[in-house]
Amino acid sequence: MEPFNDKYHRLAEAVTLRCKFSNQKIVLTNGCFDLLHPGHVQALQEAANLGDQLWVAINDDDSIRQLKGPKRPIQNLEERASLLGALGCVSGIFNFHGTNLAREIELFHPDVYVKSGDYTLETLHPEERSALEHIGCKICFIPFLKGHSTTQLIDRILRYYS
Repeated sequence: MEPFNDKYHRLAEAVTLRCKFSNQKIVLTNGCFDLLHPGHVQALQEAANLGDQLWVAINDDDSIRQLKGPKRPIQNLEERASLLGALGCVSGIFNFHGTNLAREIELFHPDVYVKSGDYTLETLHPEERSALEHIGCKICFIPFLKGHSTTQLIDRILRYYS
């Protein structure tokens, strides 16, 4: 099943589109986006303000299981991509496999890379950081919106229904 929006692209298509927009400042962020919540939306809106287009790389289902455990993701790749694609601040989406997207960064070649939450330059995945530095990409950090995380949302739902 493909996500039902025209913002989702396979990586090769995303790279081709990136080349077409070489005169624009392209922002890239990434994550699981398992249950879209206000923290995600705020971070995406702030990231979009840093350039002309915001692209989101989302973990595929297998990589989320590797990172978050066997009960995740709550929503599959198609559902997550469809929700992200409905946001006006998101210009494009592609997925990646594995626990980091160093290869995708090298291929997509964003101008700005954005992380939110408690990340710092020192806590970025070393391969991602190396790829970003190699292509001369600006790295930005957006403050984490306290009280809003997927884990907190899942815990709140479980408390309510138990």
